[in-house]
Amino acid sequence: MKRHAVSHAAVAGIVIFAVAAVWSGADSANAQSRPVSFAAIGDTAYTKKGEAEFDRMIAAMNADKSLAFVVHVGDFEADPRPYARNPTKISMPCTDESFLRVLASFQRSAHPFVLTPGDNDWADCHLLKAKKVDPLERLAKVRTMFFPEGRSLGGATMAVESQAKDPGFGKFRENLTWTRDGIVFATLHIVGSNDNAGRTPEMDAEHAEREAANIAWLKKAFAAAKSASVRGLVLVTQANVAFESHWTKSLQSRYVRSVSGTKAPKEVKPTGYDMFVGALAAEMENFGKPTLFVHGDTHLFRISKPLLSRKTKRYFQNFTRVEVFGDPDSHWVRVTIDPAKPGLFTAEPMIVGGN
Repeated sequence: MKRHAVSHAAVAGIVIFAVAAVWSGADSANAQSRPVSFAAIGDTAYTKKGEAEFDRMIAAMNADKSLAFVVHVGDFEADPRPYARNPTKISMPCTDESFLRVLASFQRSAHPFVLTPGDNDWADCHLLKAKKVDPLERLAKVRTMFFPEGRSLGGATMAVESQAKDPGFGKFRENLTWTRDGIVFATLHIVGSNDNAGRTPEMDAEHAEREAANIAWLKKAFAAAKSASVRGLVLVTQANVAFESHWTKSLQSRYVRSVSGTKAPKEVKPTGYDMFVGALAAEMENFGKPTLFVHGDTHLFRISKPLLSRKTKRYFQNFTRVEVFGDPDSHWVRVTIDPAKPGLFTAEPMIVGGN
């Protein structure tokens, strides 16, 4: 149903600003009536061969004029351990030279390009043996290099807002939000390797501070998405946050039964993601709009309903997870937002020829 563009924009501006001033207003009713697509990628360019494949993937996405933007879920370079085993086949990660090469590849995107960092990009840099690297210094470098104030990366850019504008969260410039076609998008800096928890006291402190920022940003995203002018919510992060650890025993057993000889653990150990998953489930209990959770980390392209309600012990039907392709598979996922479909979101694997 068409809405009056002026009143729609006014309501969006008033309500969303009242909930959270940094969240962008919705687009016009006419724009919202048409399907729009974006690309999701991540966990790529781990080898020199993979770097060439990434360039082909960028070229394939550039050729698709229907894409509104590209989101990269992090891990834009190799883990330091494979580099140690094959230094002739893998570019040294965690260096300024690697970051500059990666940034240049991102800027070849014809579409606006948004990144959320991964563990390979900073947290795992302590594993680099060829050169002494401080993960926290690398994190600071990632923040300043890949997150220009108020804009995305890419050959064409789009406006984004950062959590760094919120009091008390000035360092978290990588947590971004934007609104497109009545959808609130938010990136959350949650990474693999247990979200940098459990290694050293210094890293535990970093994890705890970033976890608090992520949960605050999550709540703000849901608050903005509850506006009457918003159709749905997309959350983007790097880590596979171990949804399955929060399943019932029977669901866990059913999940692992497909692999011969495996059994569900008798006791599930705590993870660095537990507080976030609990906060996410709590928000979903009172949120009825379609919600998409895009992530990488485990390199398994999949679409599923993995988040369990604490109240019903059933999956949230309006919550969908899409995990992107990952090394050695250099392909992308097209996510289409179609207001004519009740679930709003559909995901399609896009295989890049030559990769």
